[in-house]
Amino acid sequence: MPKFPAGGKWIGVLMRRAGVERQRKDFADFYQRSRDECLRAVLASTDDRALADDLVAEAFARAWASWSKVSRHPAPAAWVVRTALNVRVSWWRRRRREVALDGHDRAQPAGDGPVMDDVLLAAVRRLPQRQREVIVLRVWLDLDTKTVAEVLGISALTVAVHLSRAIATLRAQLATVSK
Repeated sequence: MPKFPAGGKWIGVLMRRAGVERQRKDFADFYQRSRDECLRAVLASTDDRALADDLVAEAFARAWASWSKVSRHPAPAAWVVRTALNVRVSWWRRRRREVALDGHDRAQPAGDGPVMDDVLLAAVRRLPQRQREVIVLRVWLDLDTKTVAEVLGISALTVAVHLSRAIATLRAQLATVSK
C-alpha cells in the first residue's frame, strides 16, 4: 500500500488537476458555441476567408492562454472578435509596405463555412470601422448595448448612435440593390 505524505499534499494536486480539466472543458464548450459567430463577425471586416480563419484561430489561441481572465469577461465572444481584429491591424502594419497583387492573392470563400449574403457582407464592409464593429457585436453576436459599450470602450449612447447610423446606411444601400 503506497504511503501518502501528511498534510493533504496529494489532495491539493488532485484538486488542481480537476480544475485544469474543468477549464479545458469550459473552453472547449465555449469554442464550439462561438467559433462560427466569431468567424462571421471577422469576415465582415475582411475580404479573405483564409485570413479570417487565421485571425479567429489566433484569437482563440490567445483566449485559451488567458482563459482565466477571458472566461470572466462579460462577453468572451466579443473579446475573441476584438482580439482577432487587433491581430489583423498588427499584421497589416507589418505588411503595409509590401506590394499588392491586385486582388489575385485573395482566396475564394469556401462553401463549407458560415453562409452570408455577399451583398450584405459587402455593404457592411463599406461602413465606417466603428459602425461595422457595433453592427457585428450588437446584431451578429447579439450582445446587449451595455456589453458592446464595455467591449469597445465607448458609452452606451454612442453605441446606439453608431447602430442607428449603420442601420440607416445599410437600408439605403440595400434598398438601391433590390430595386
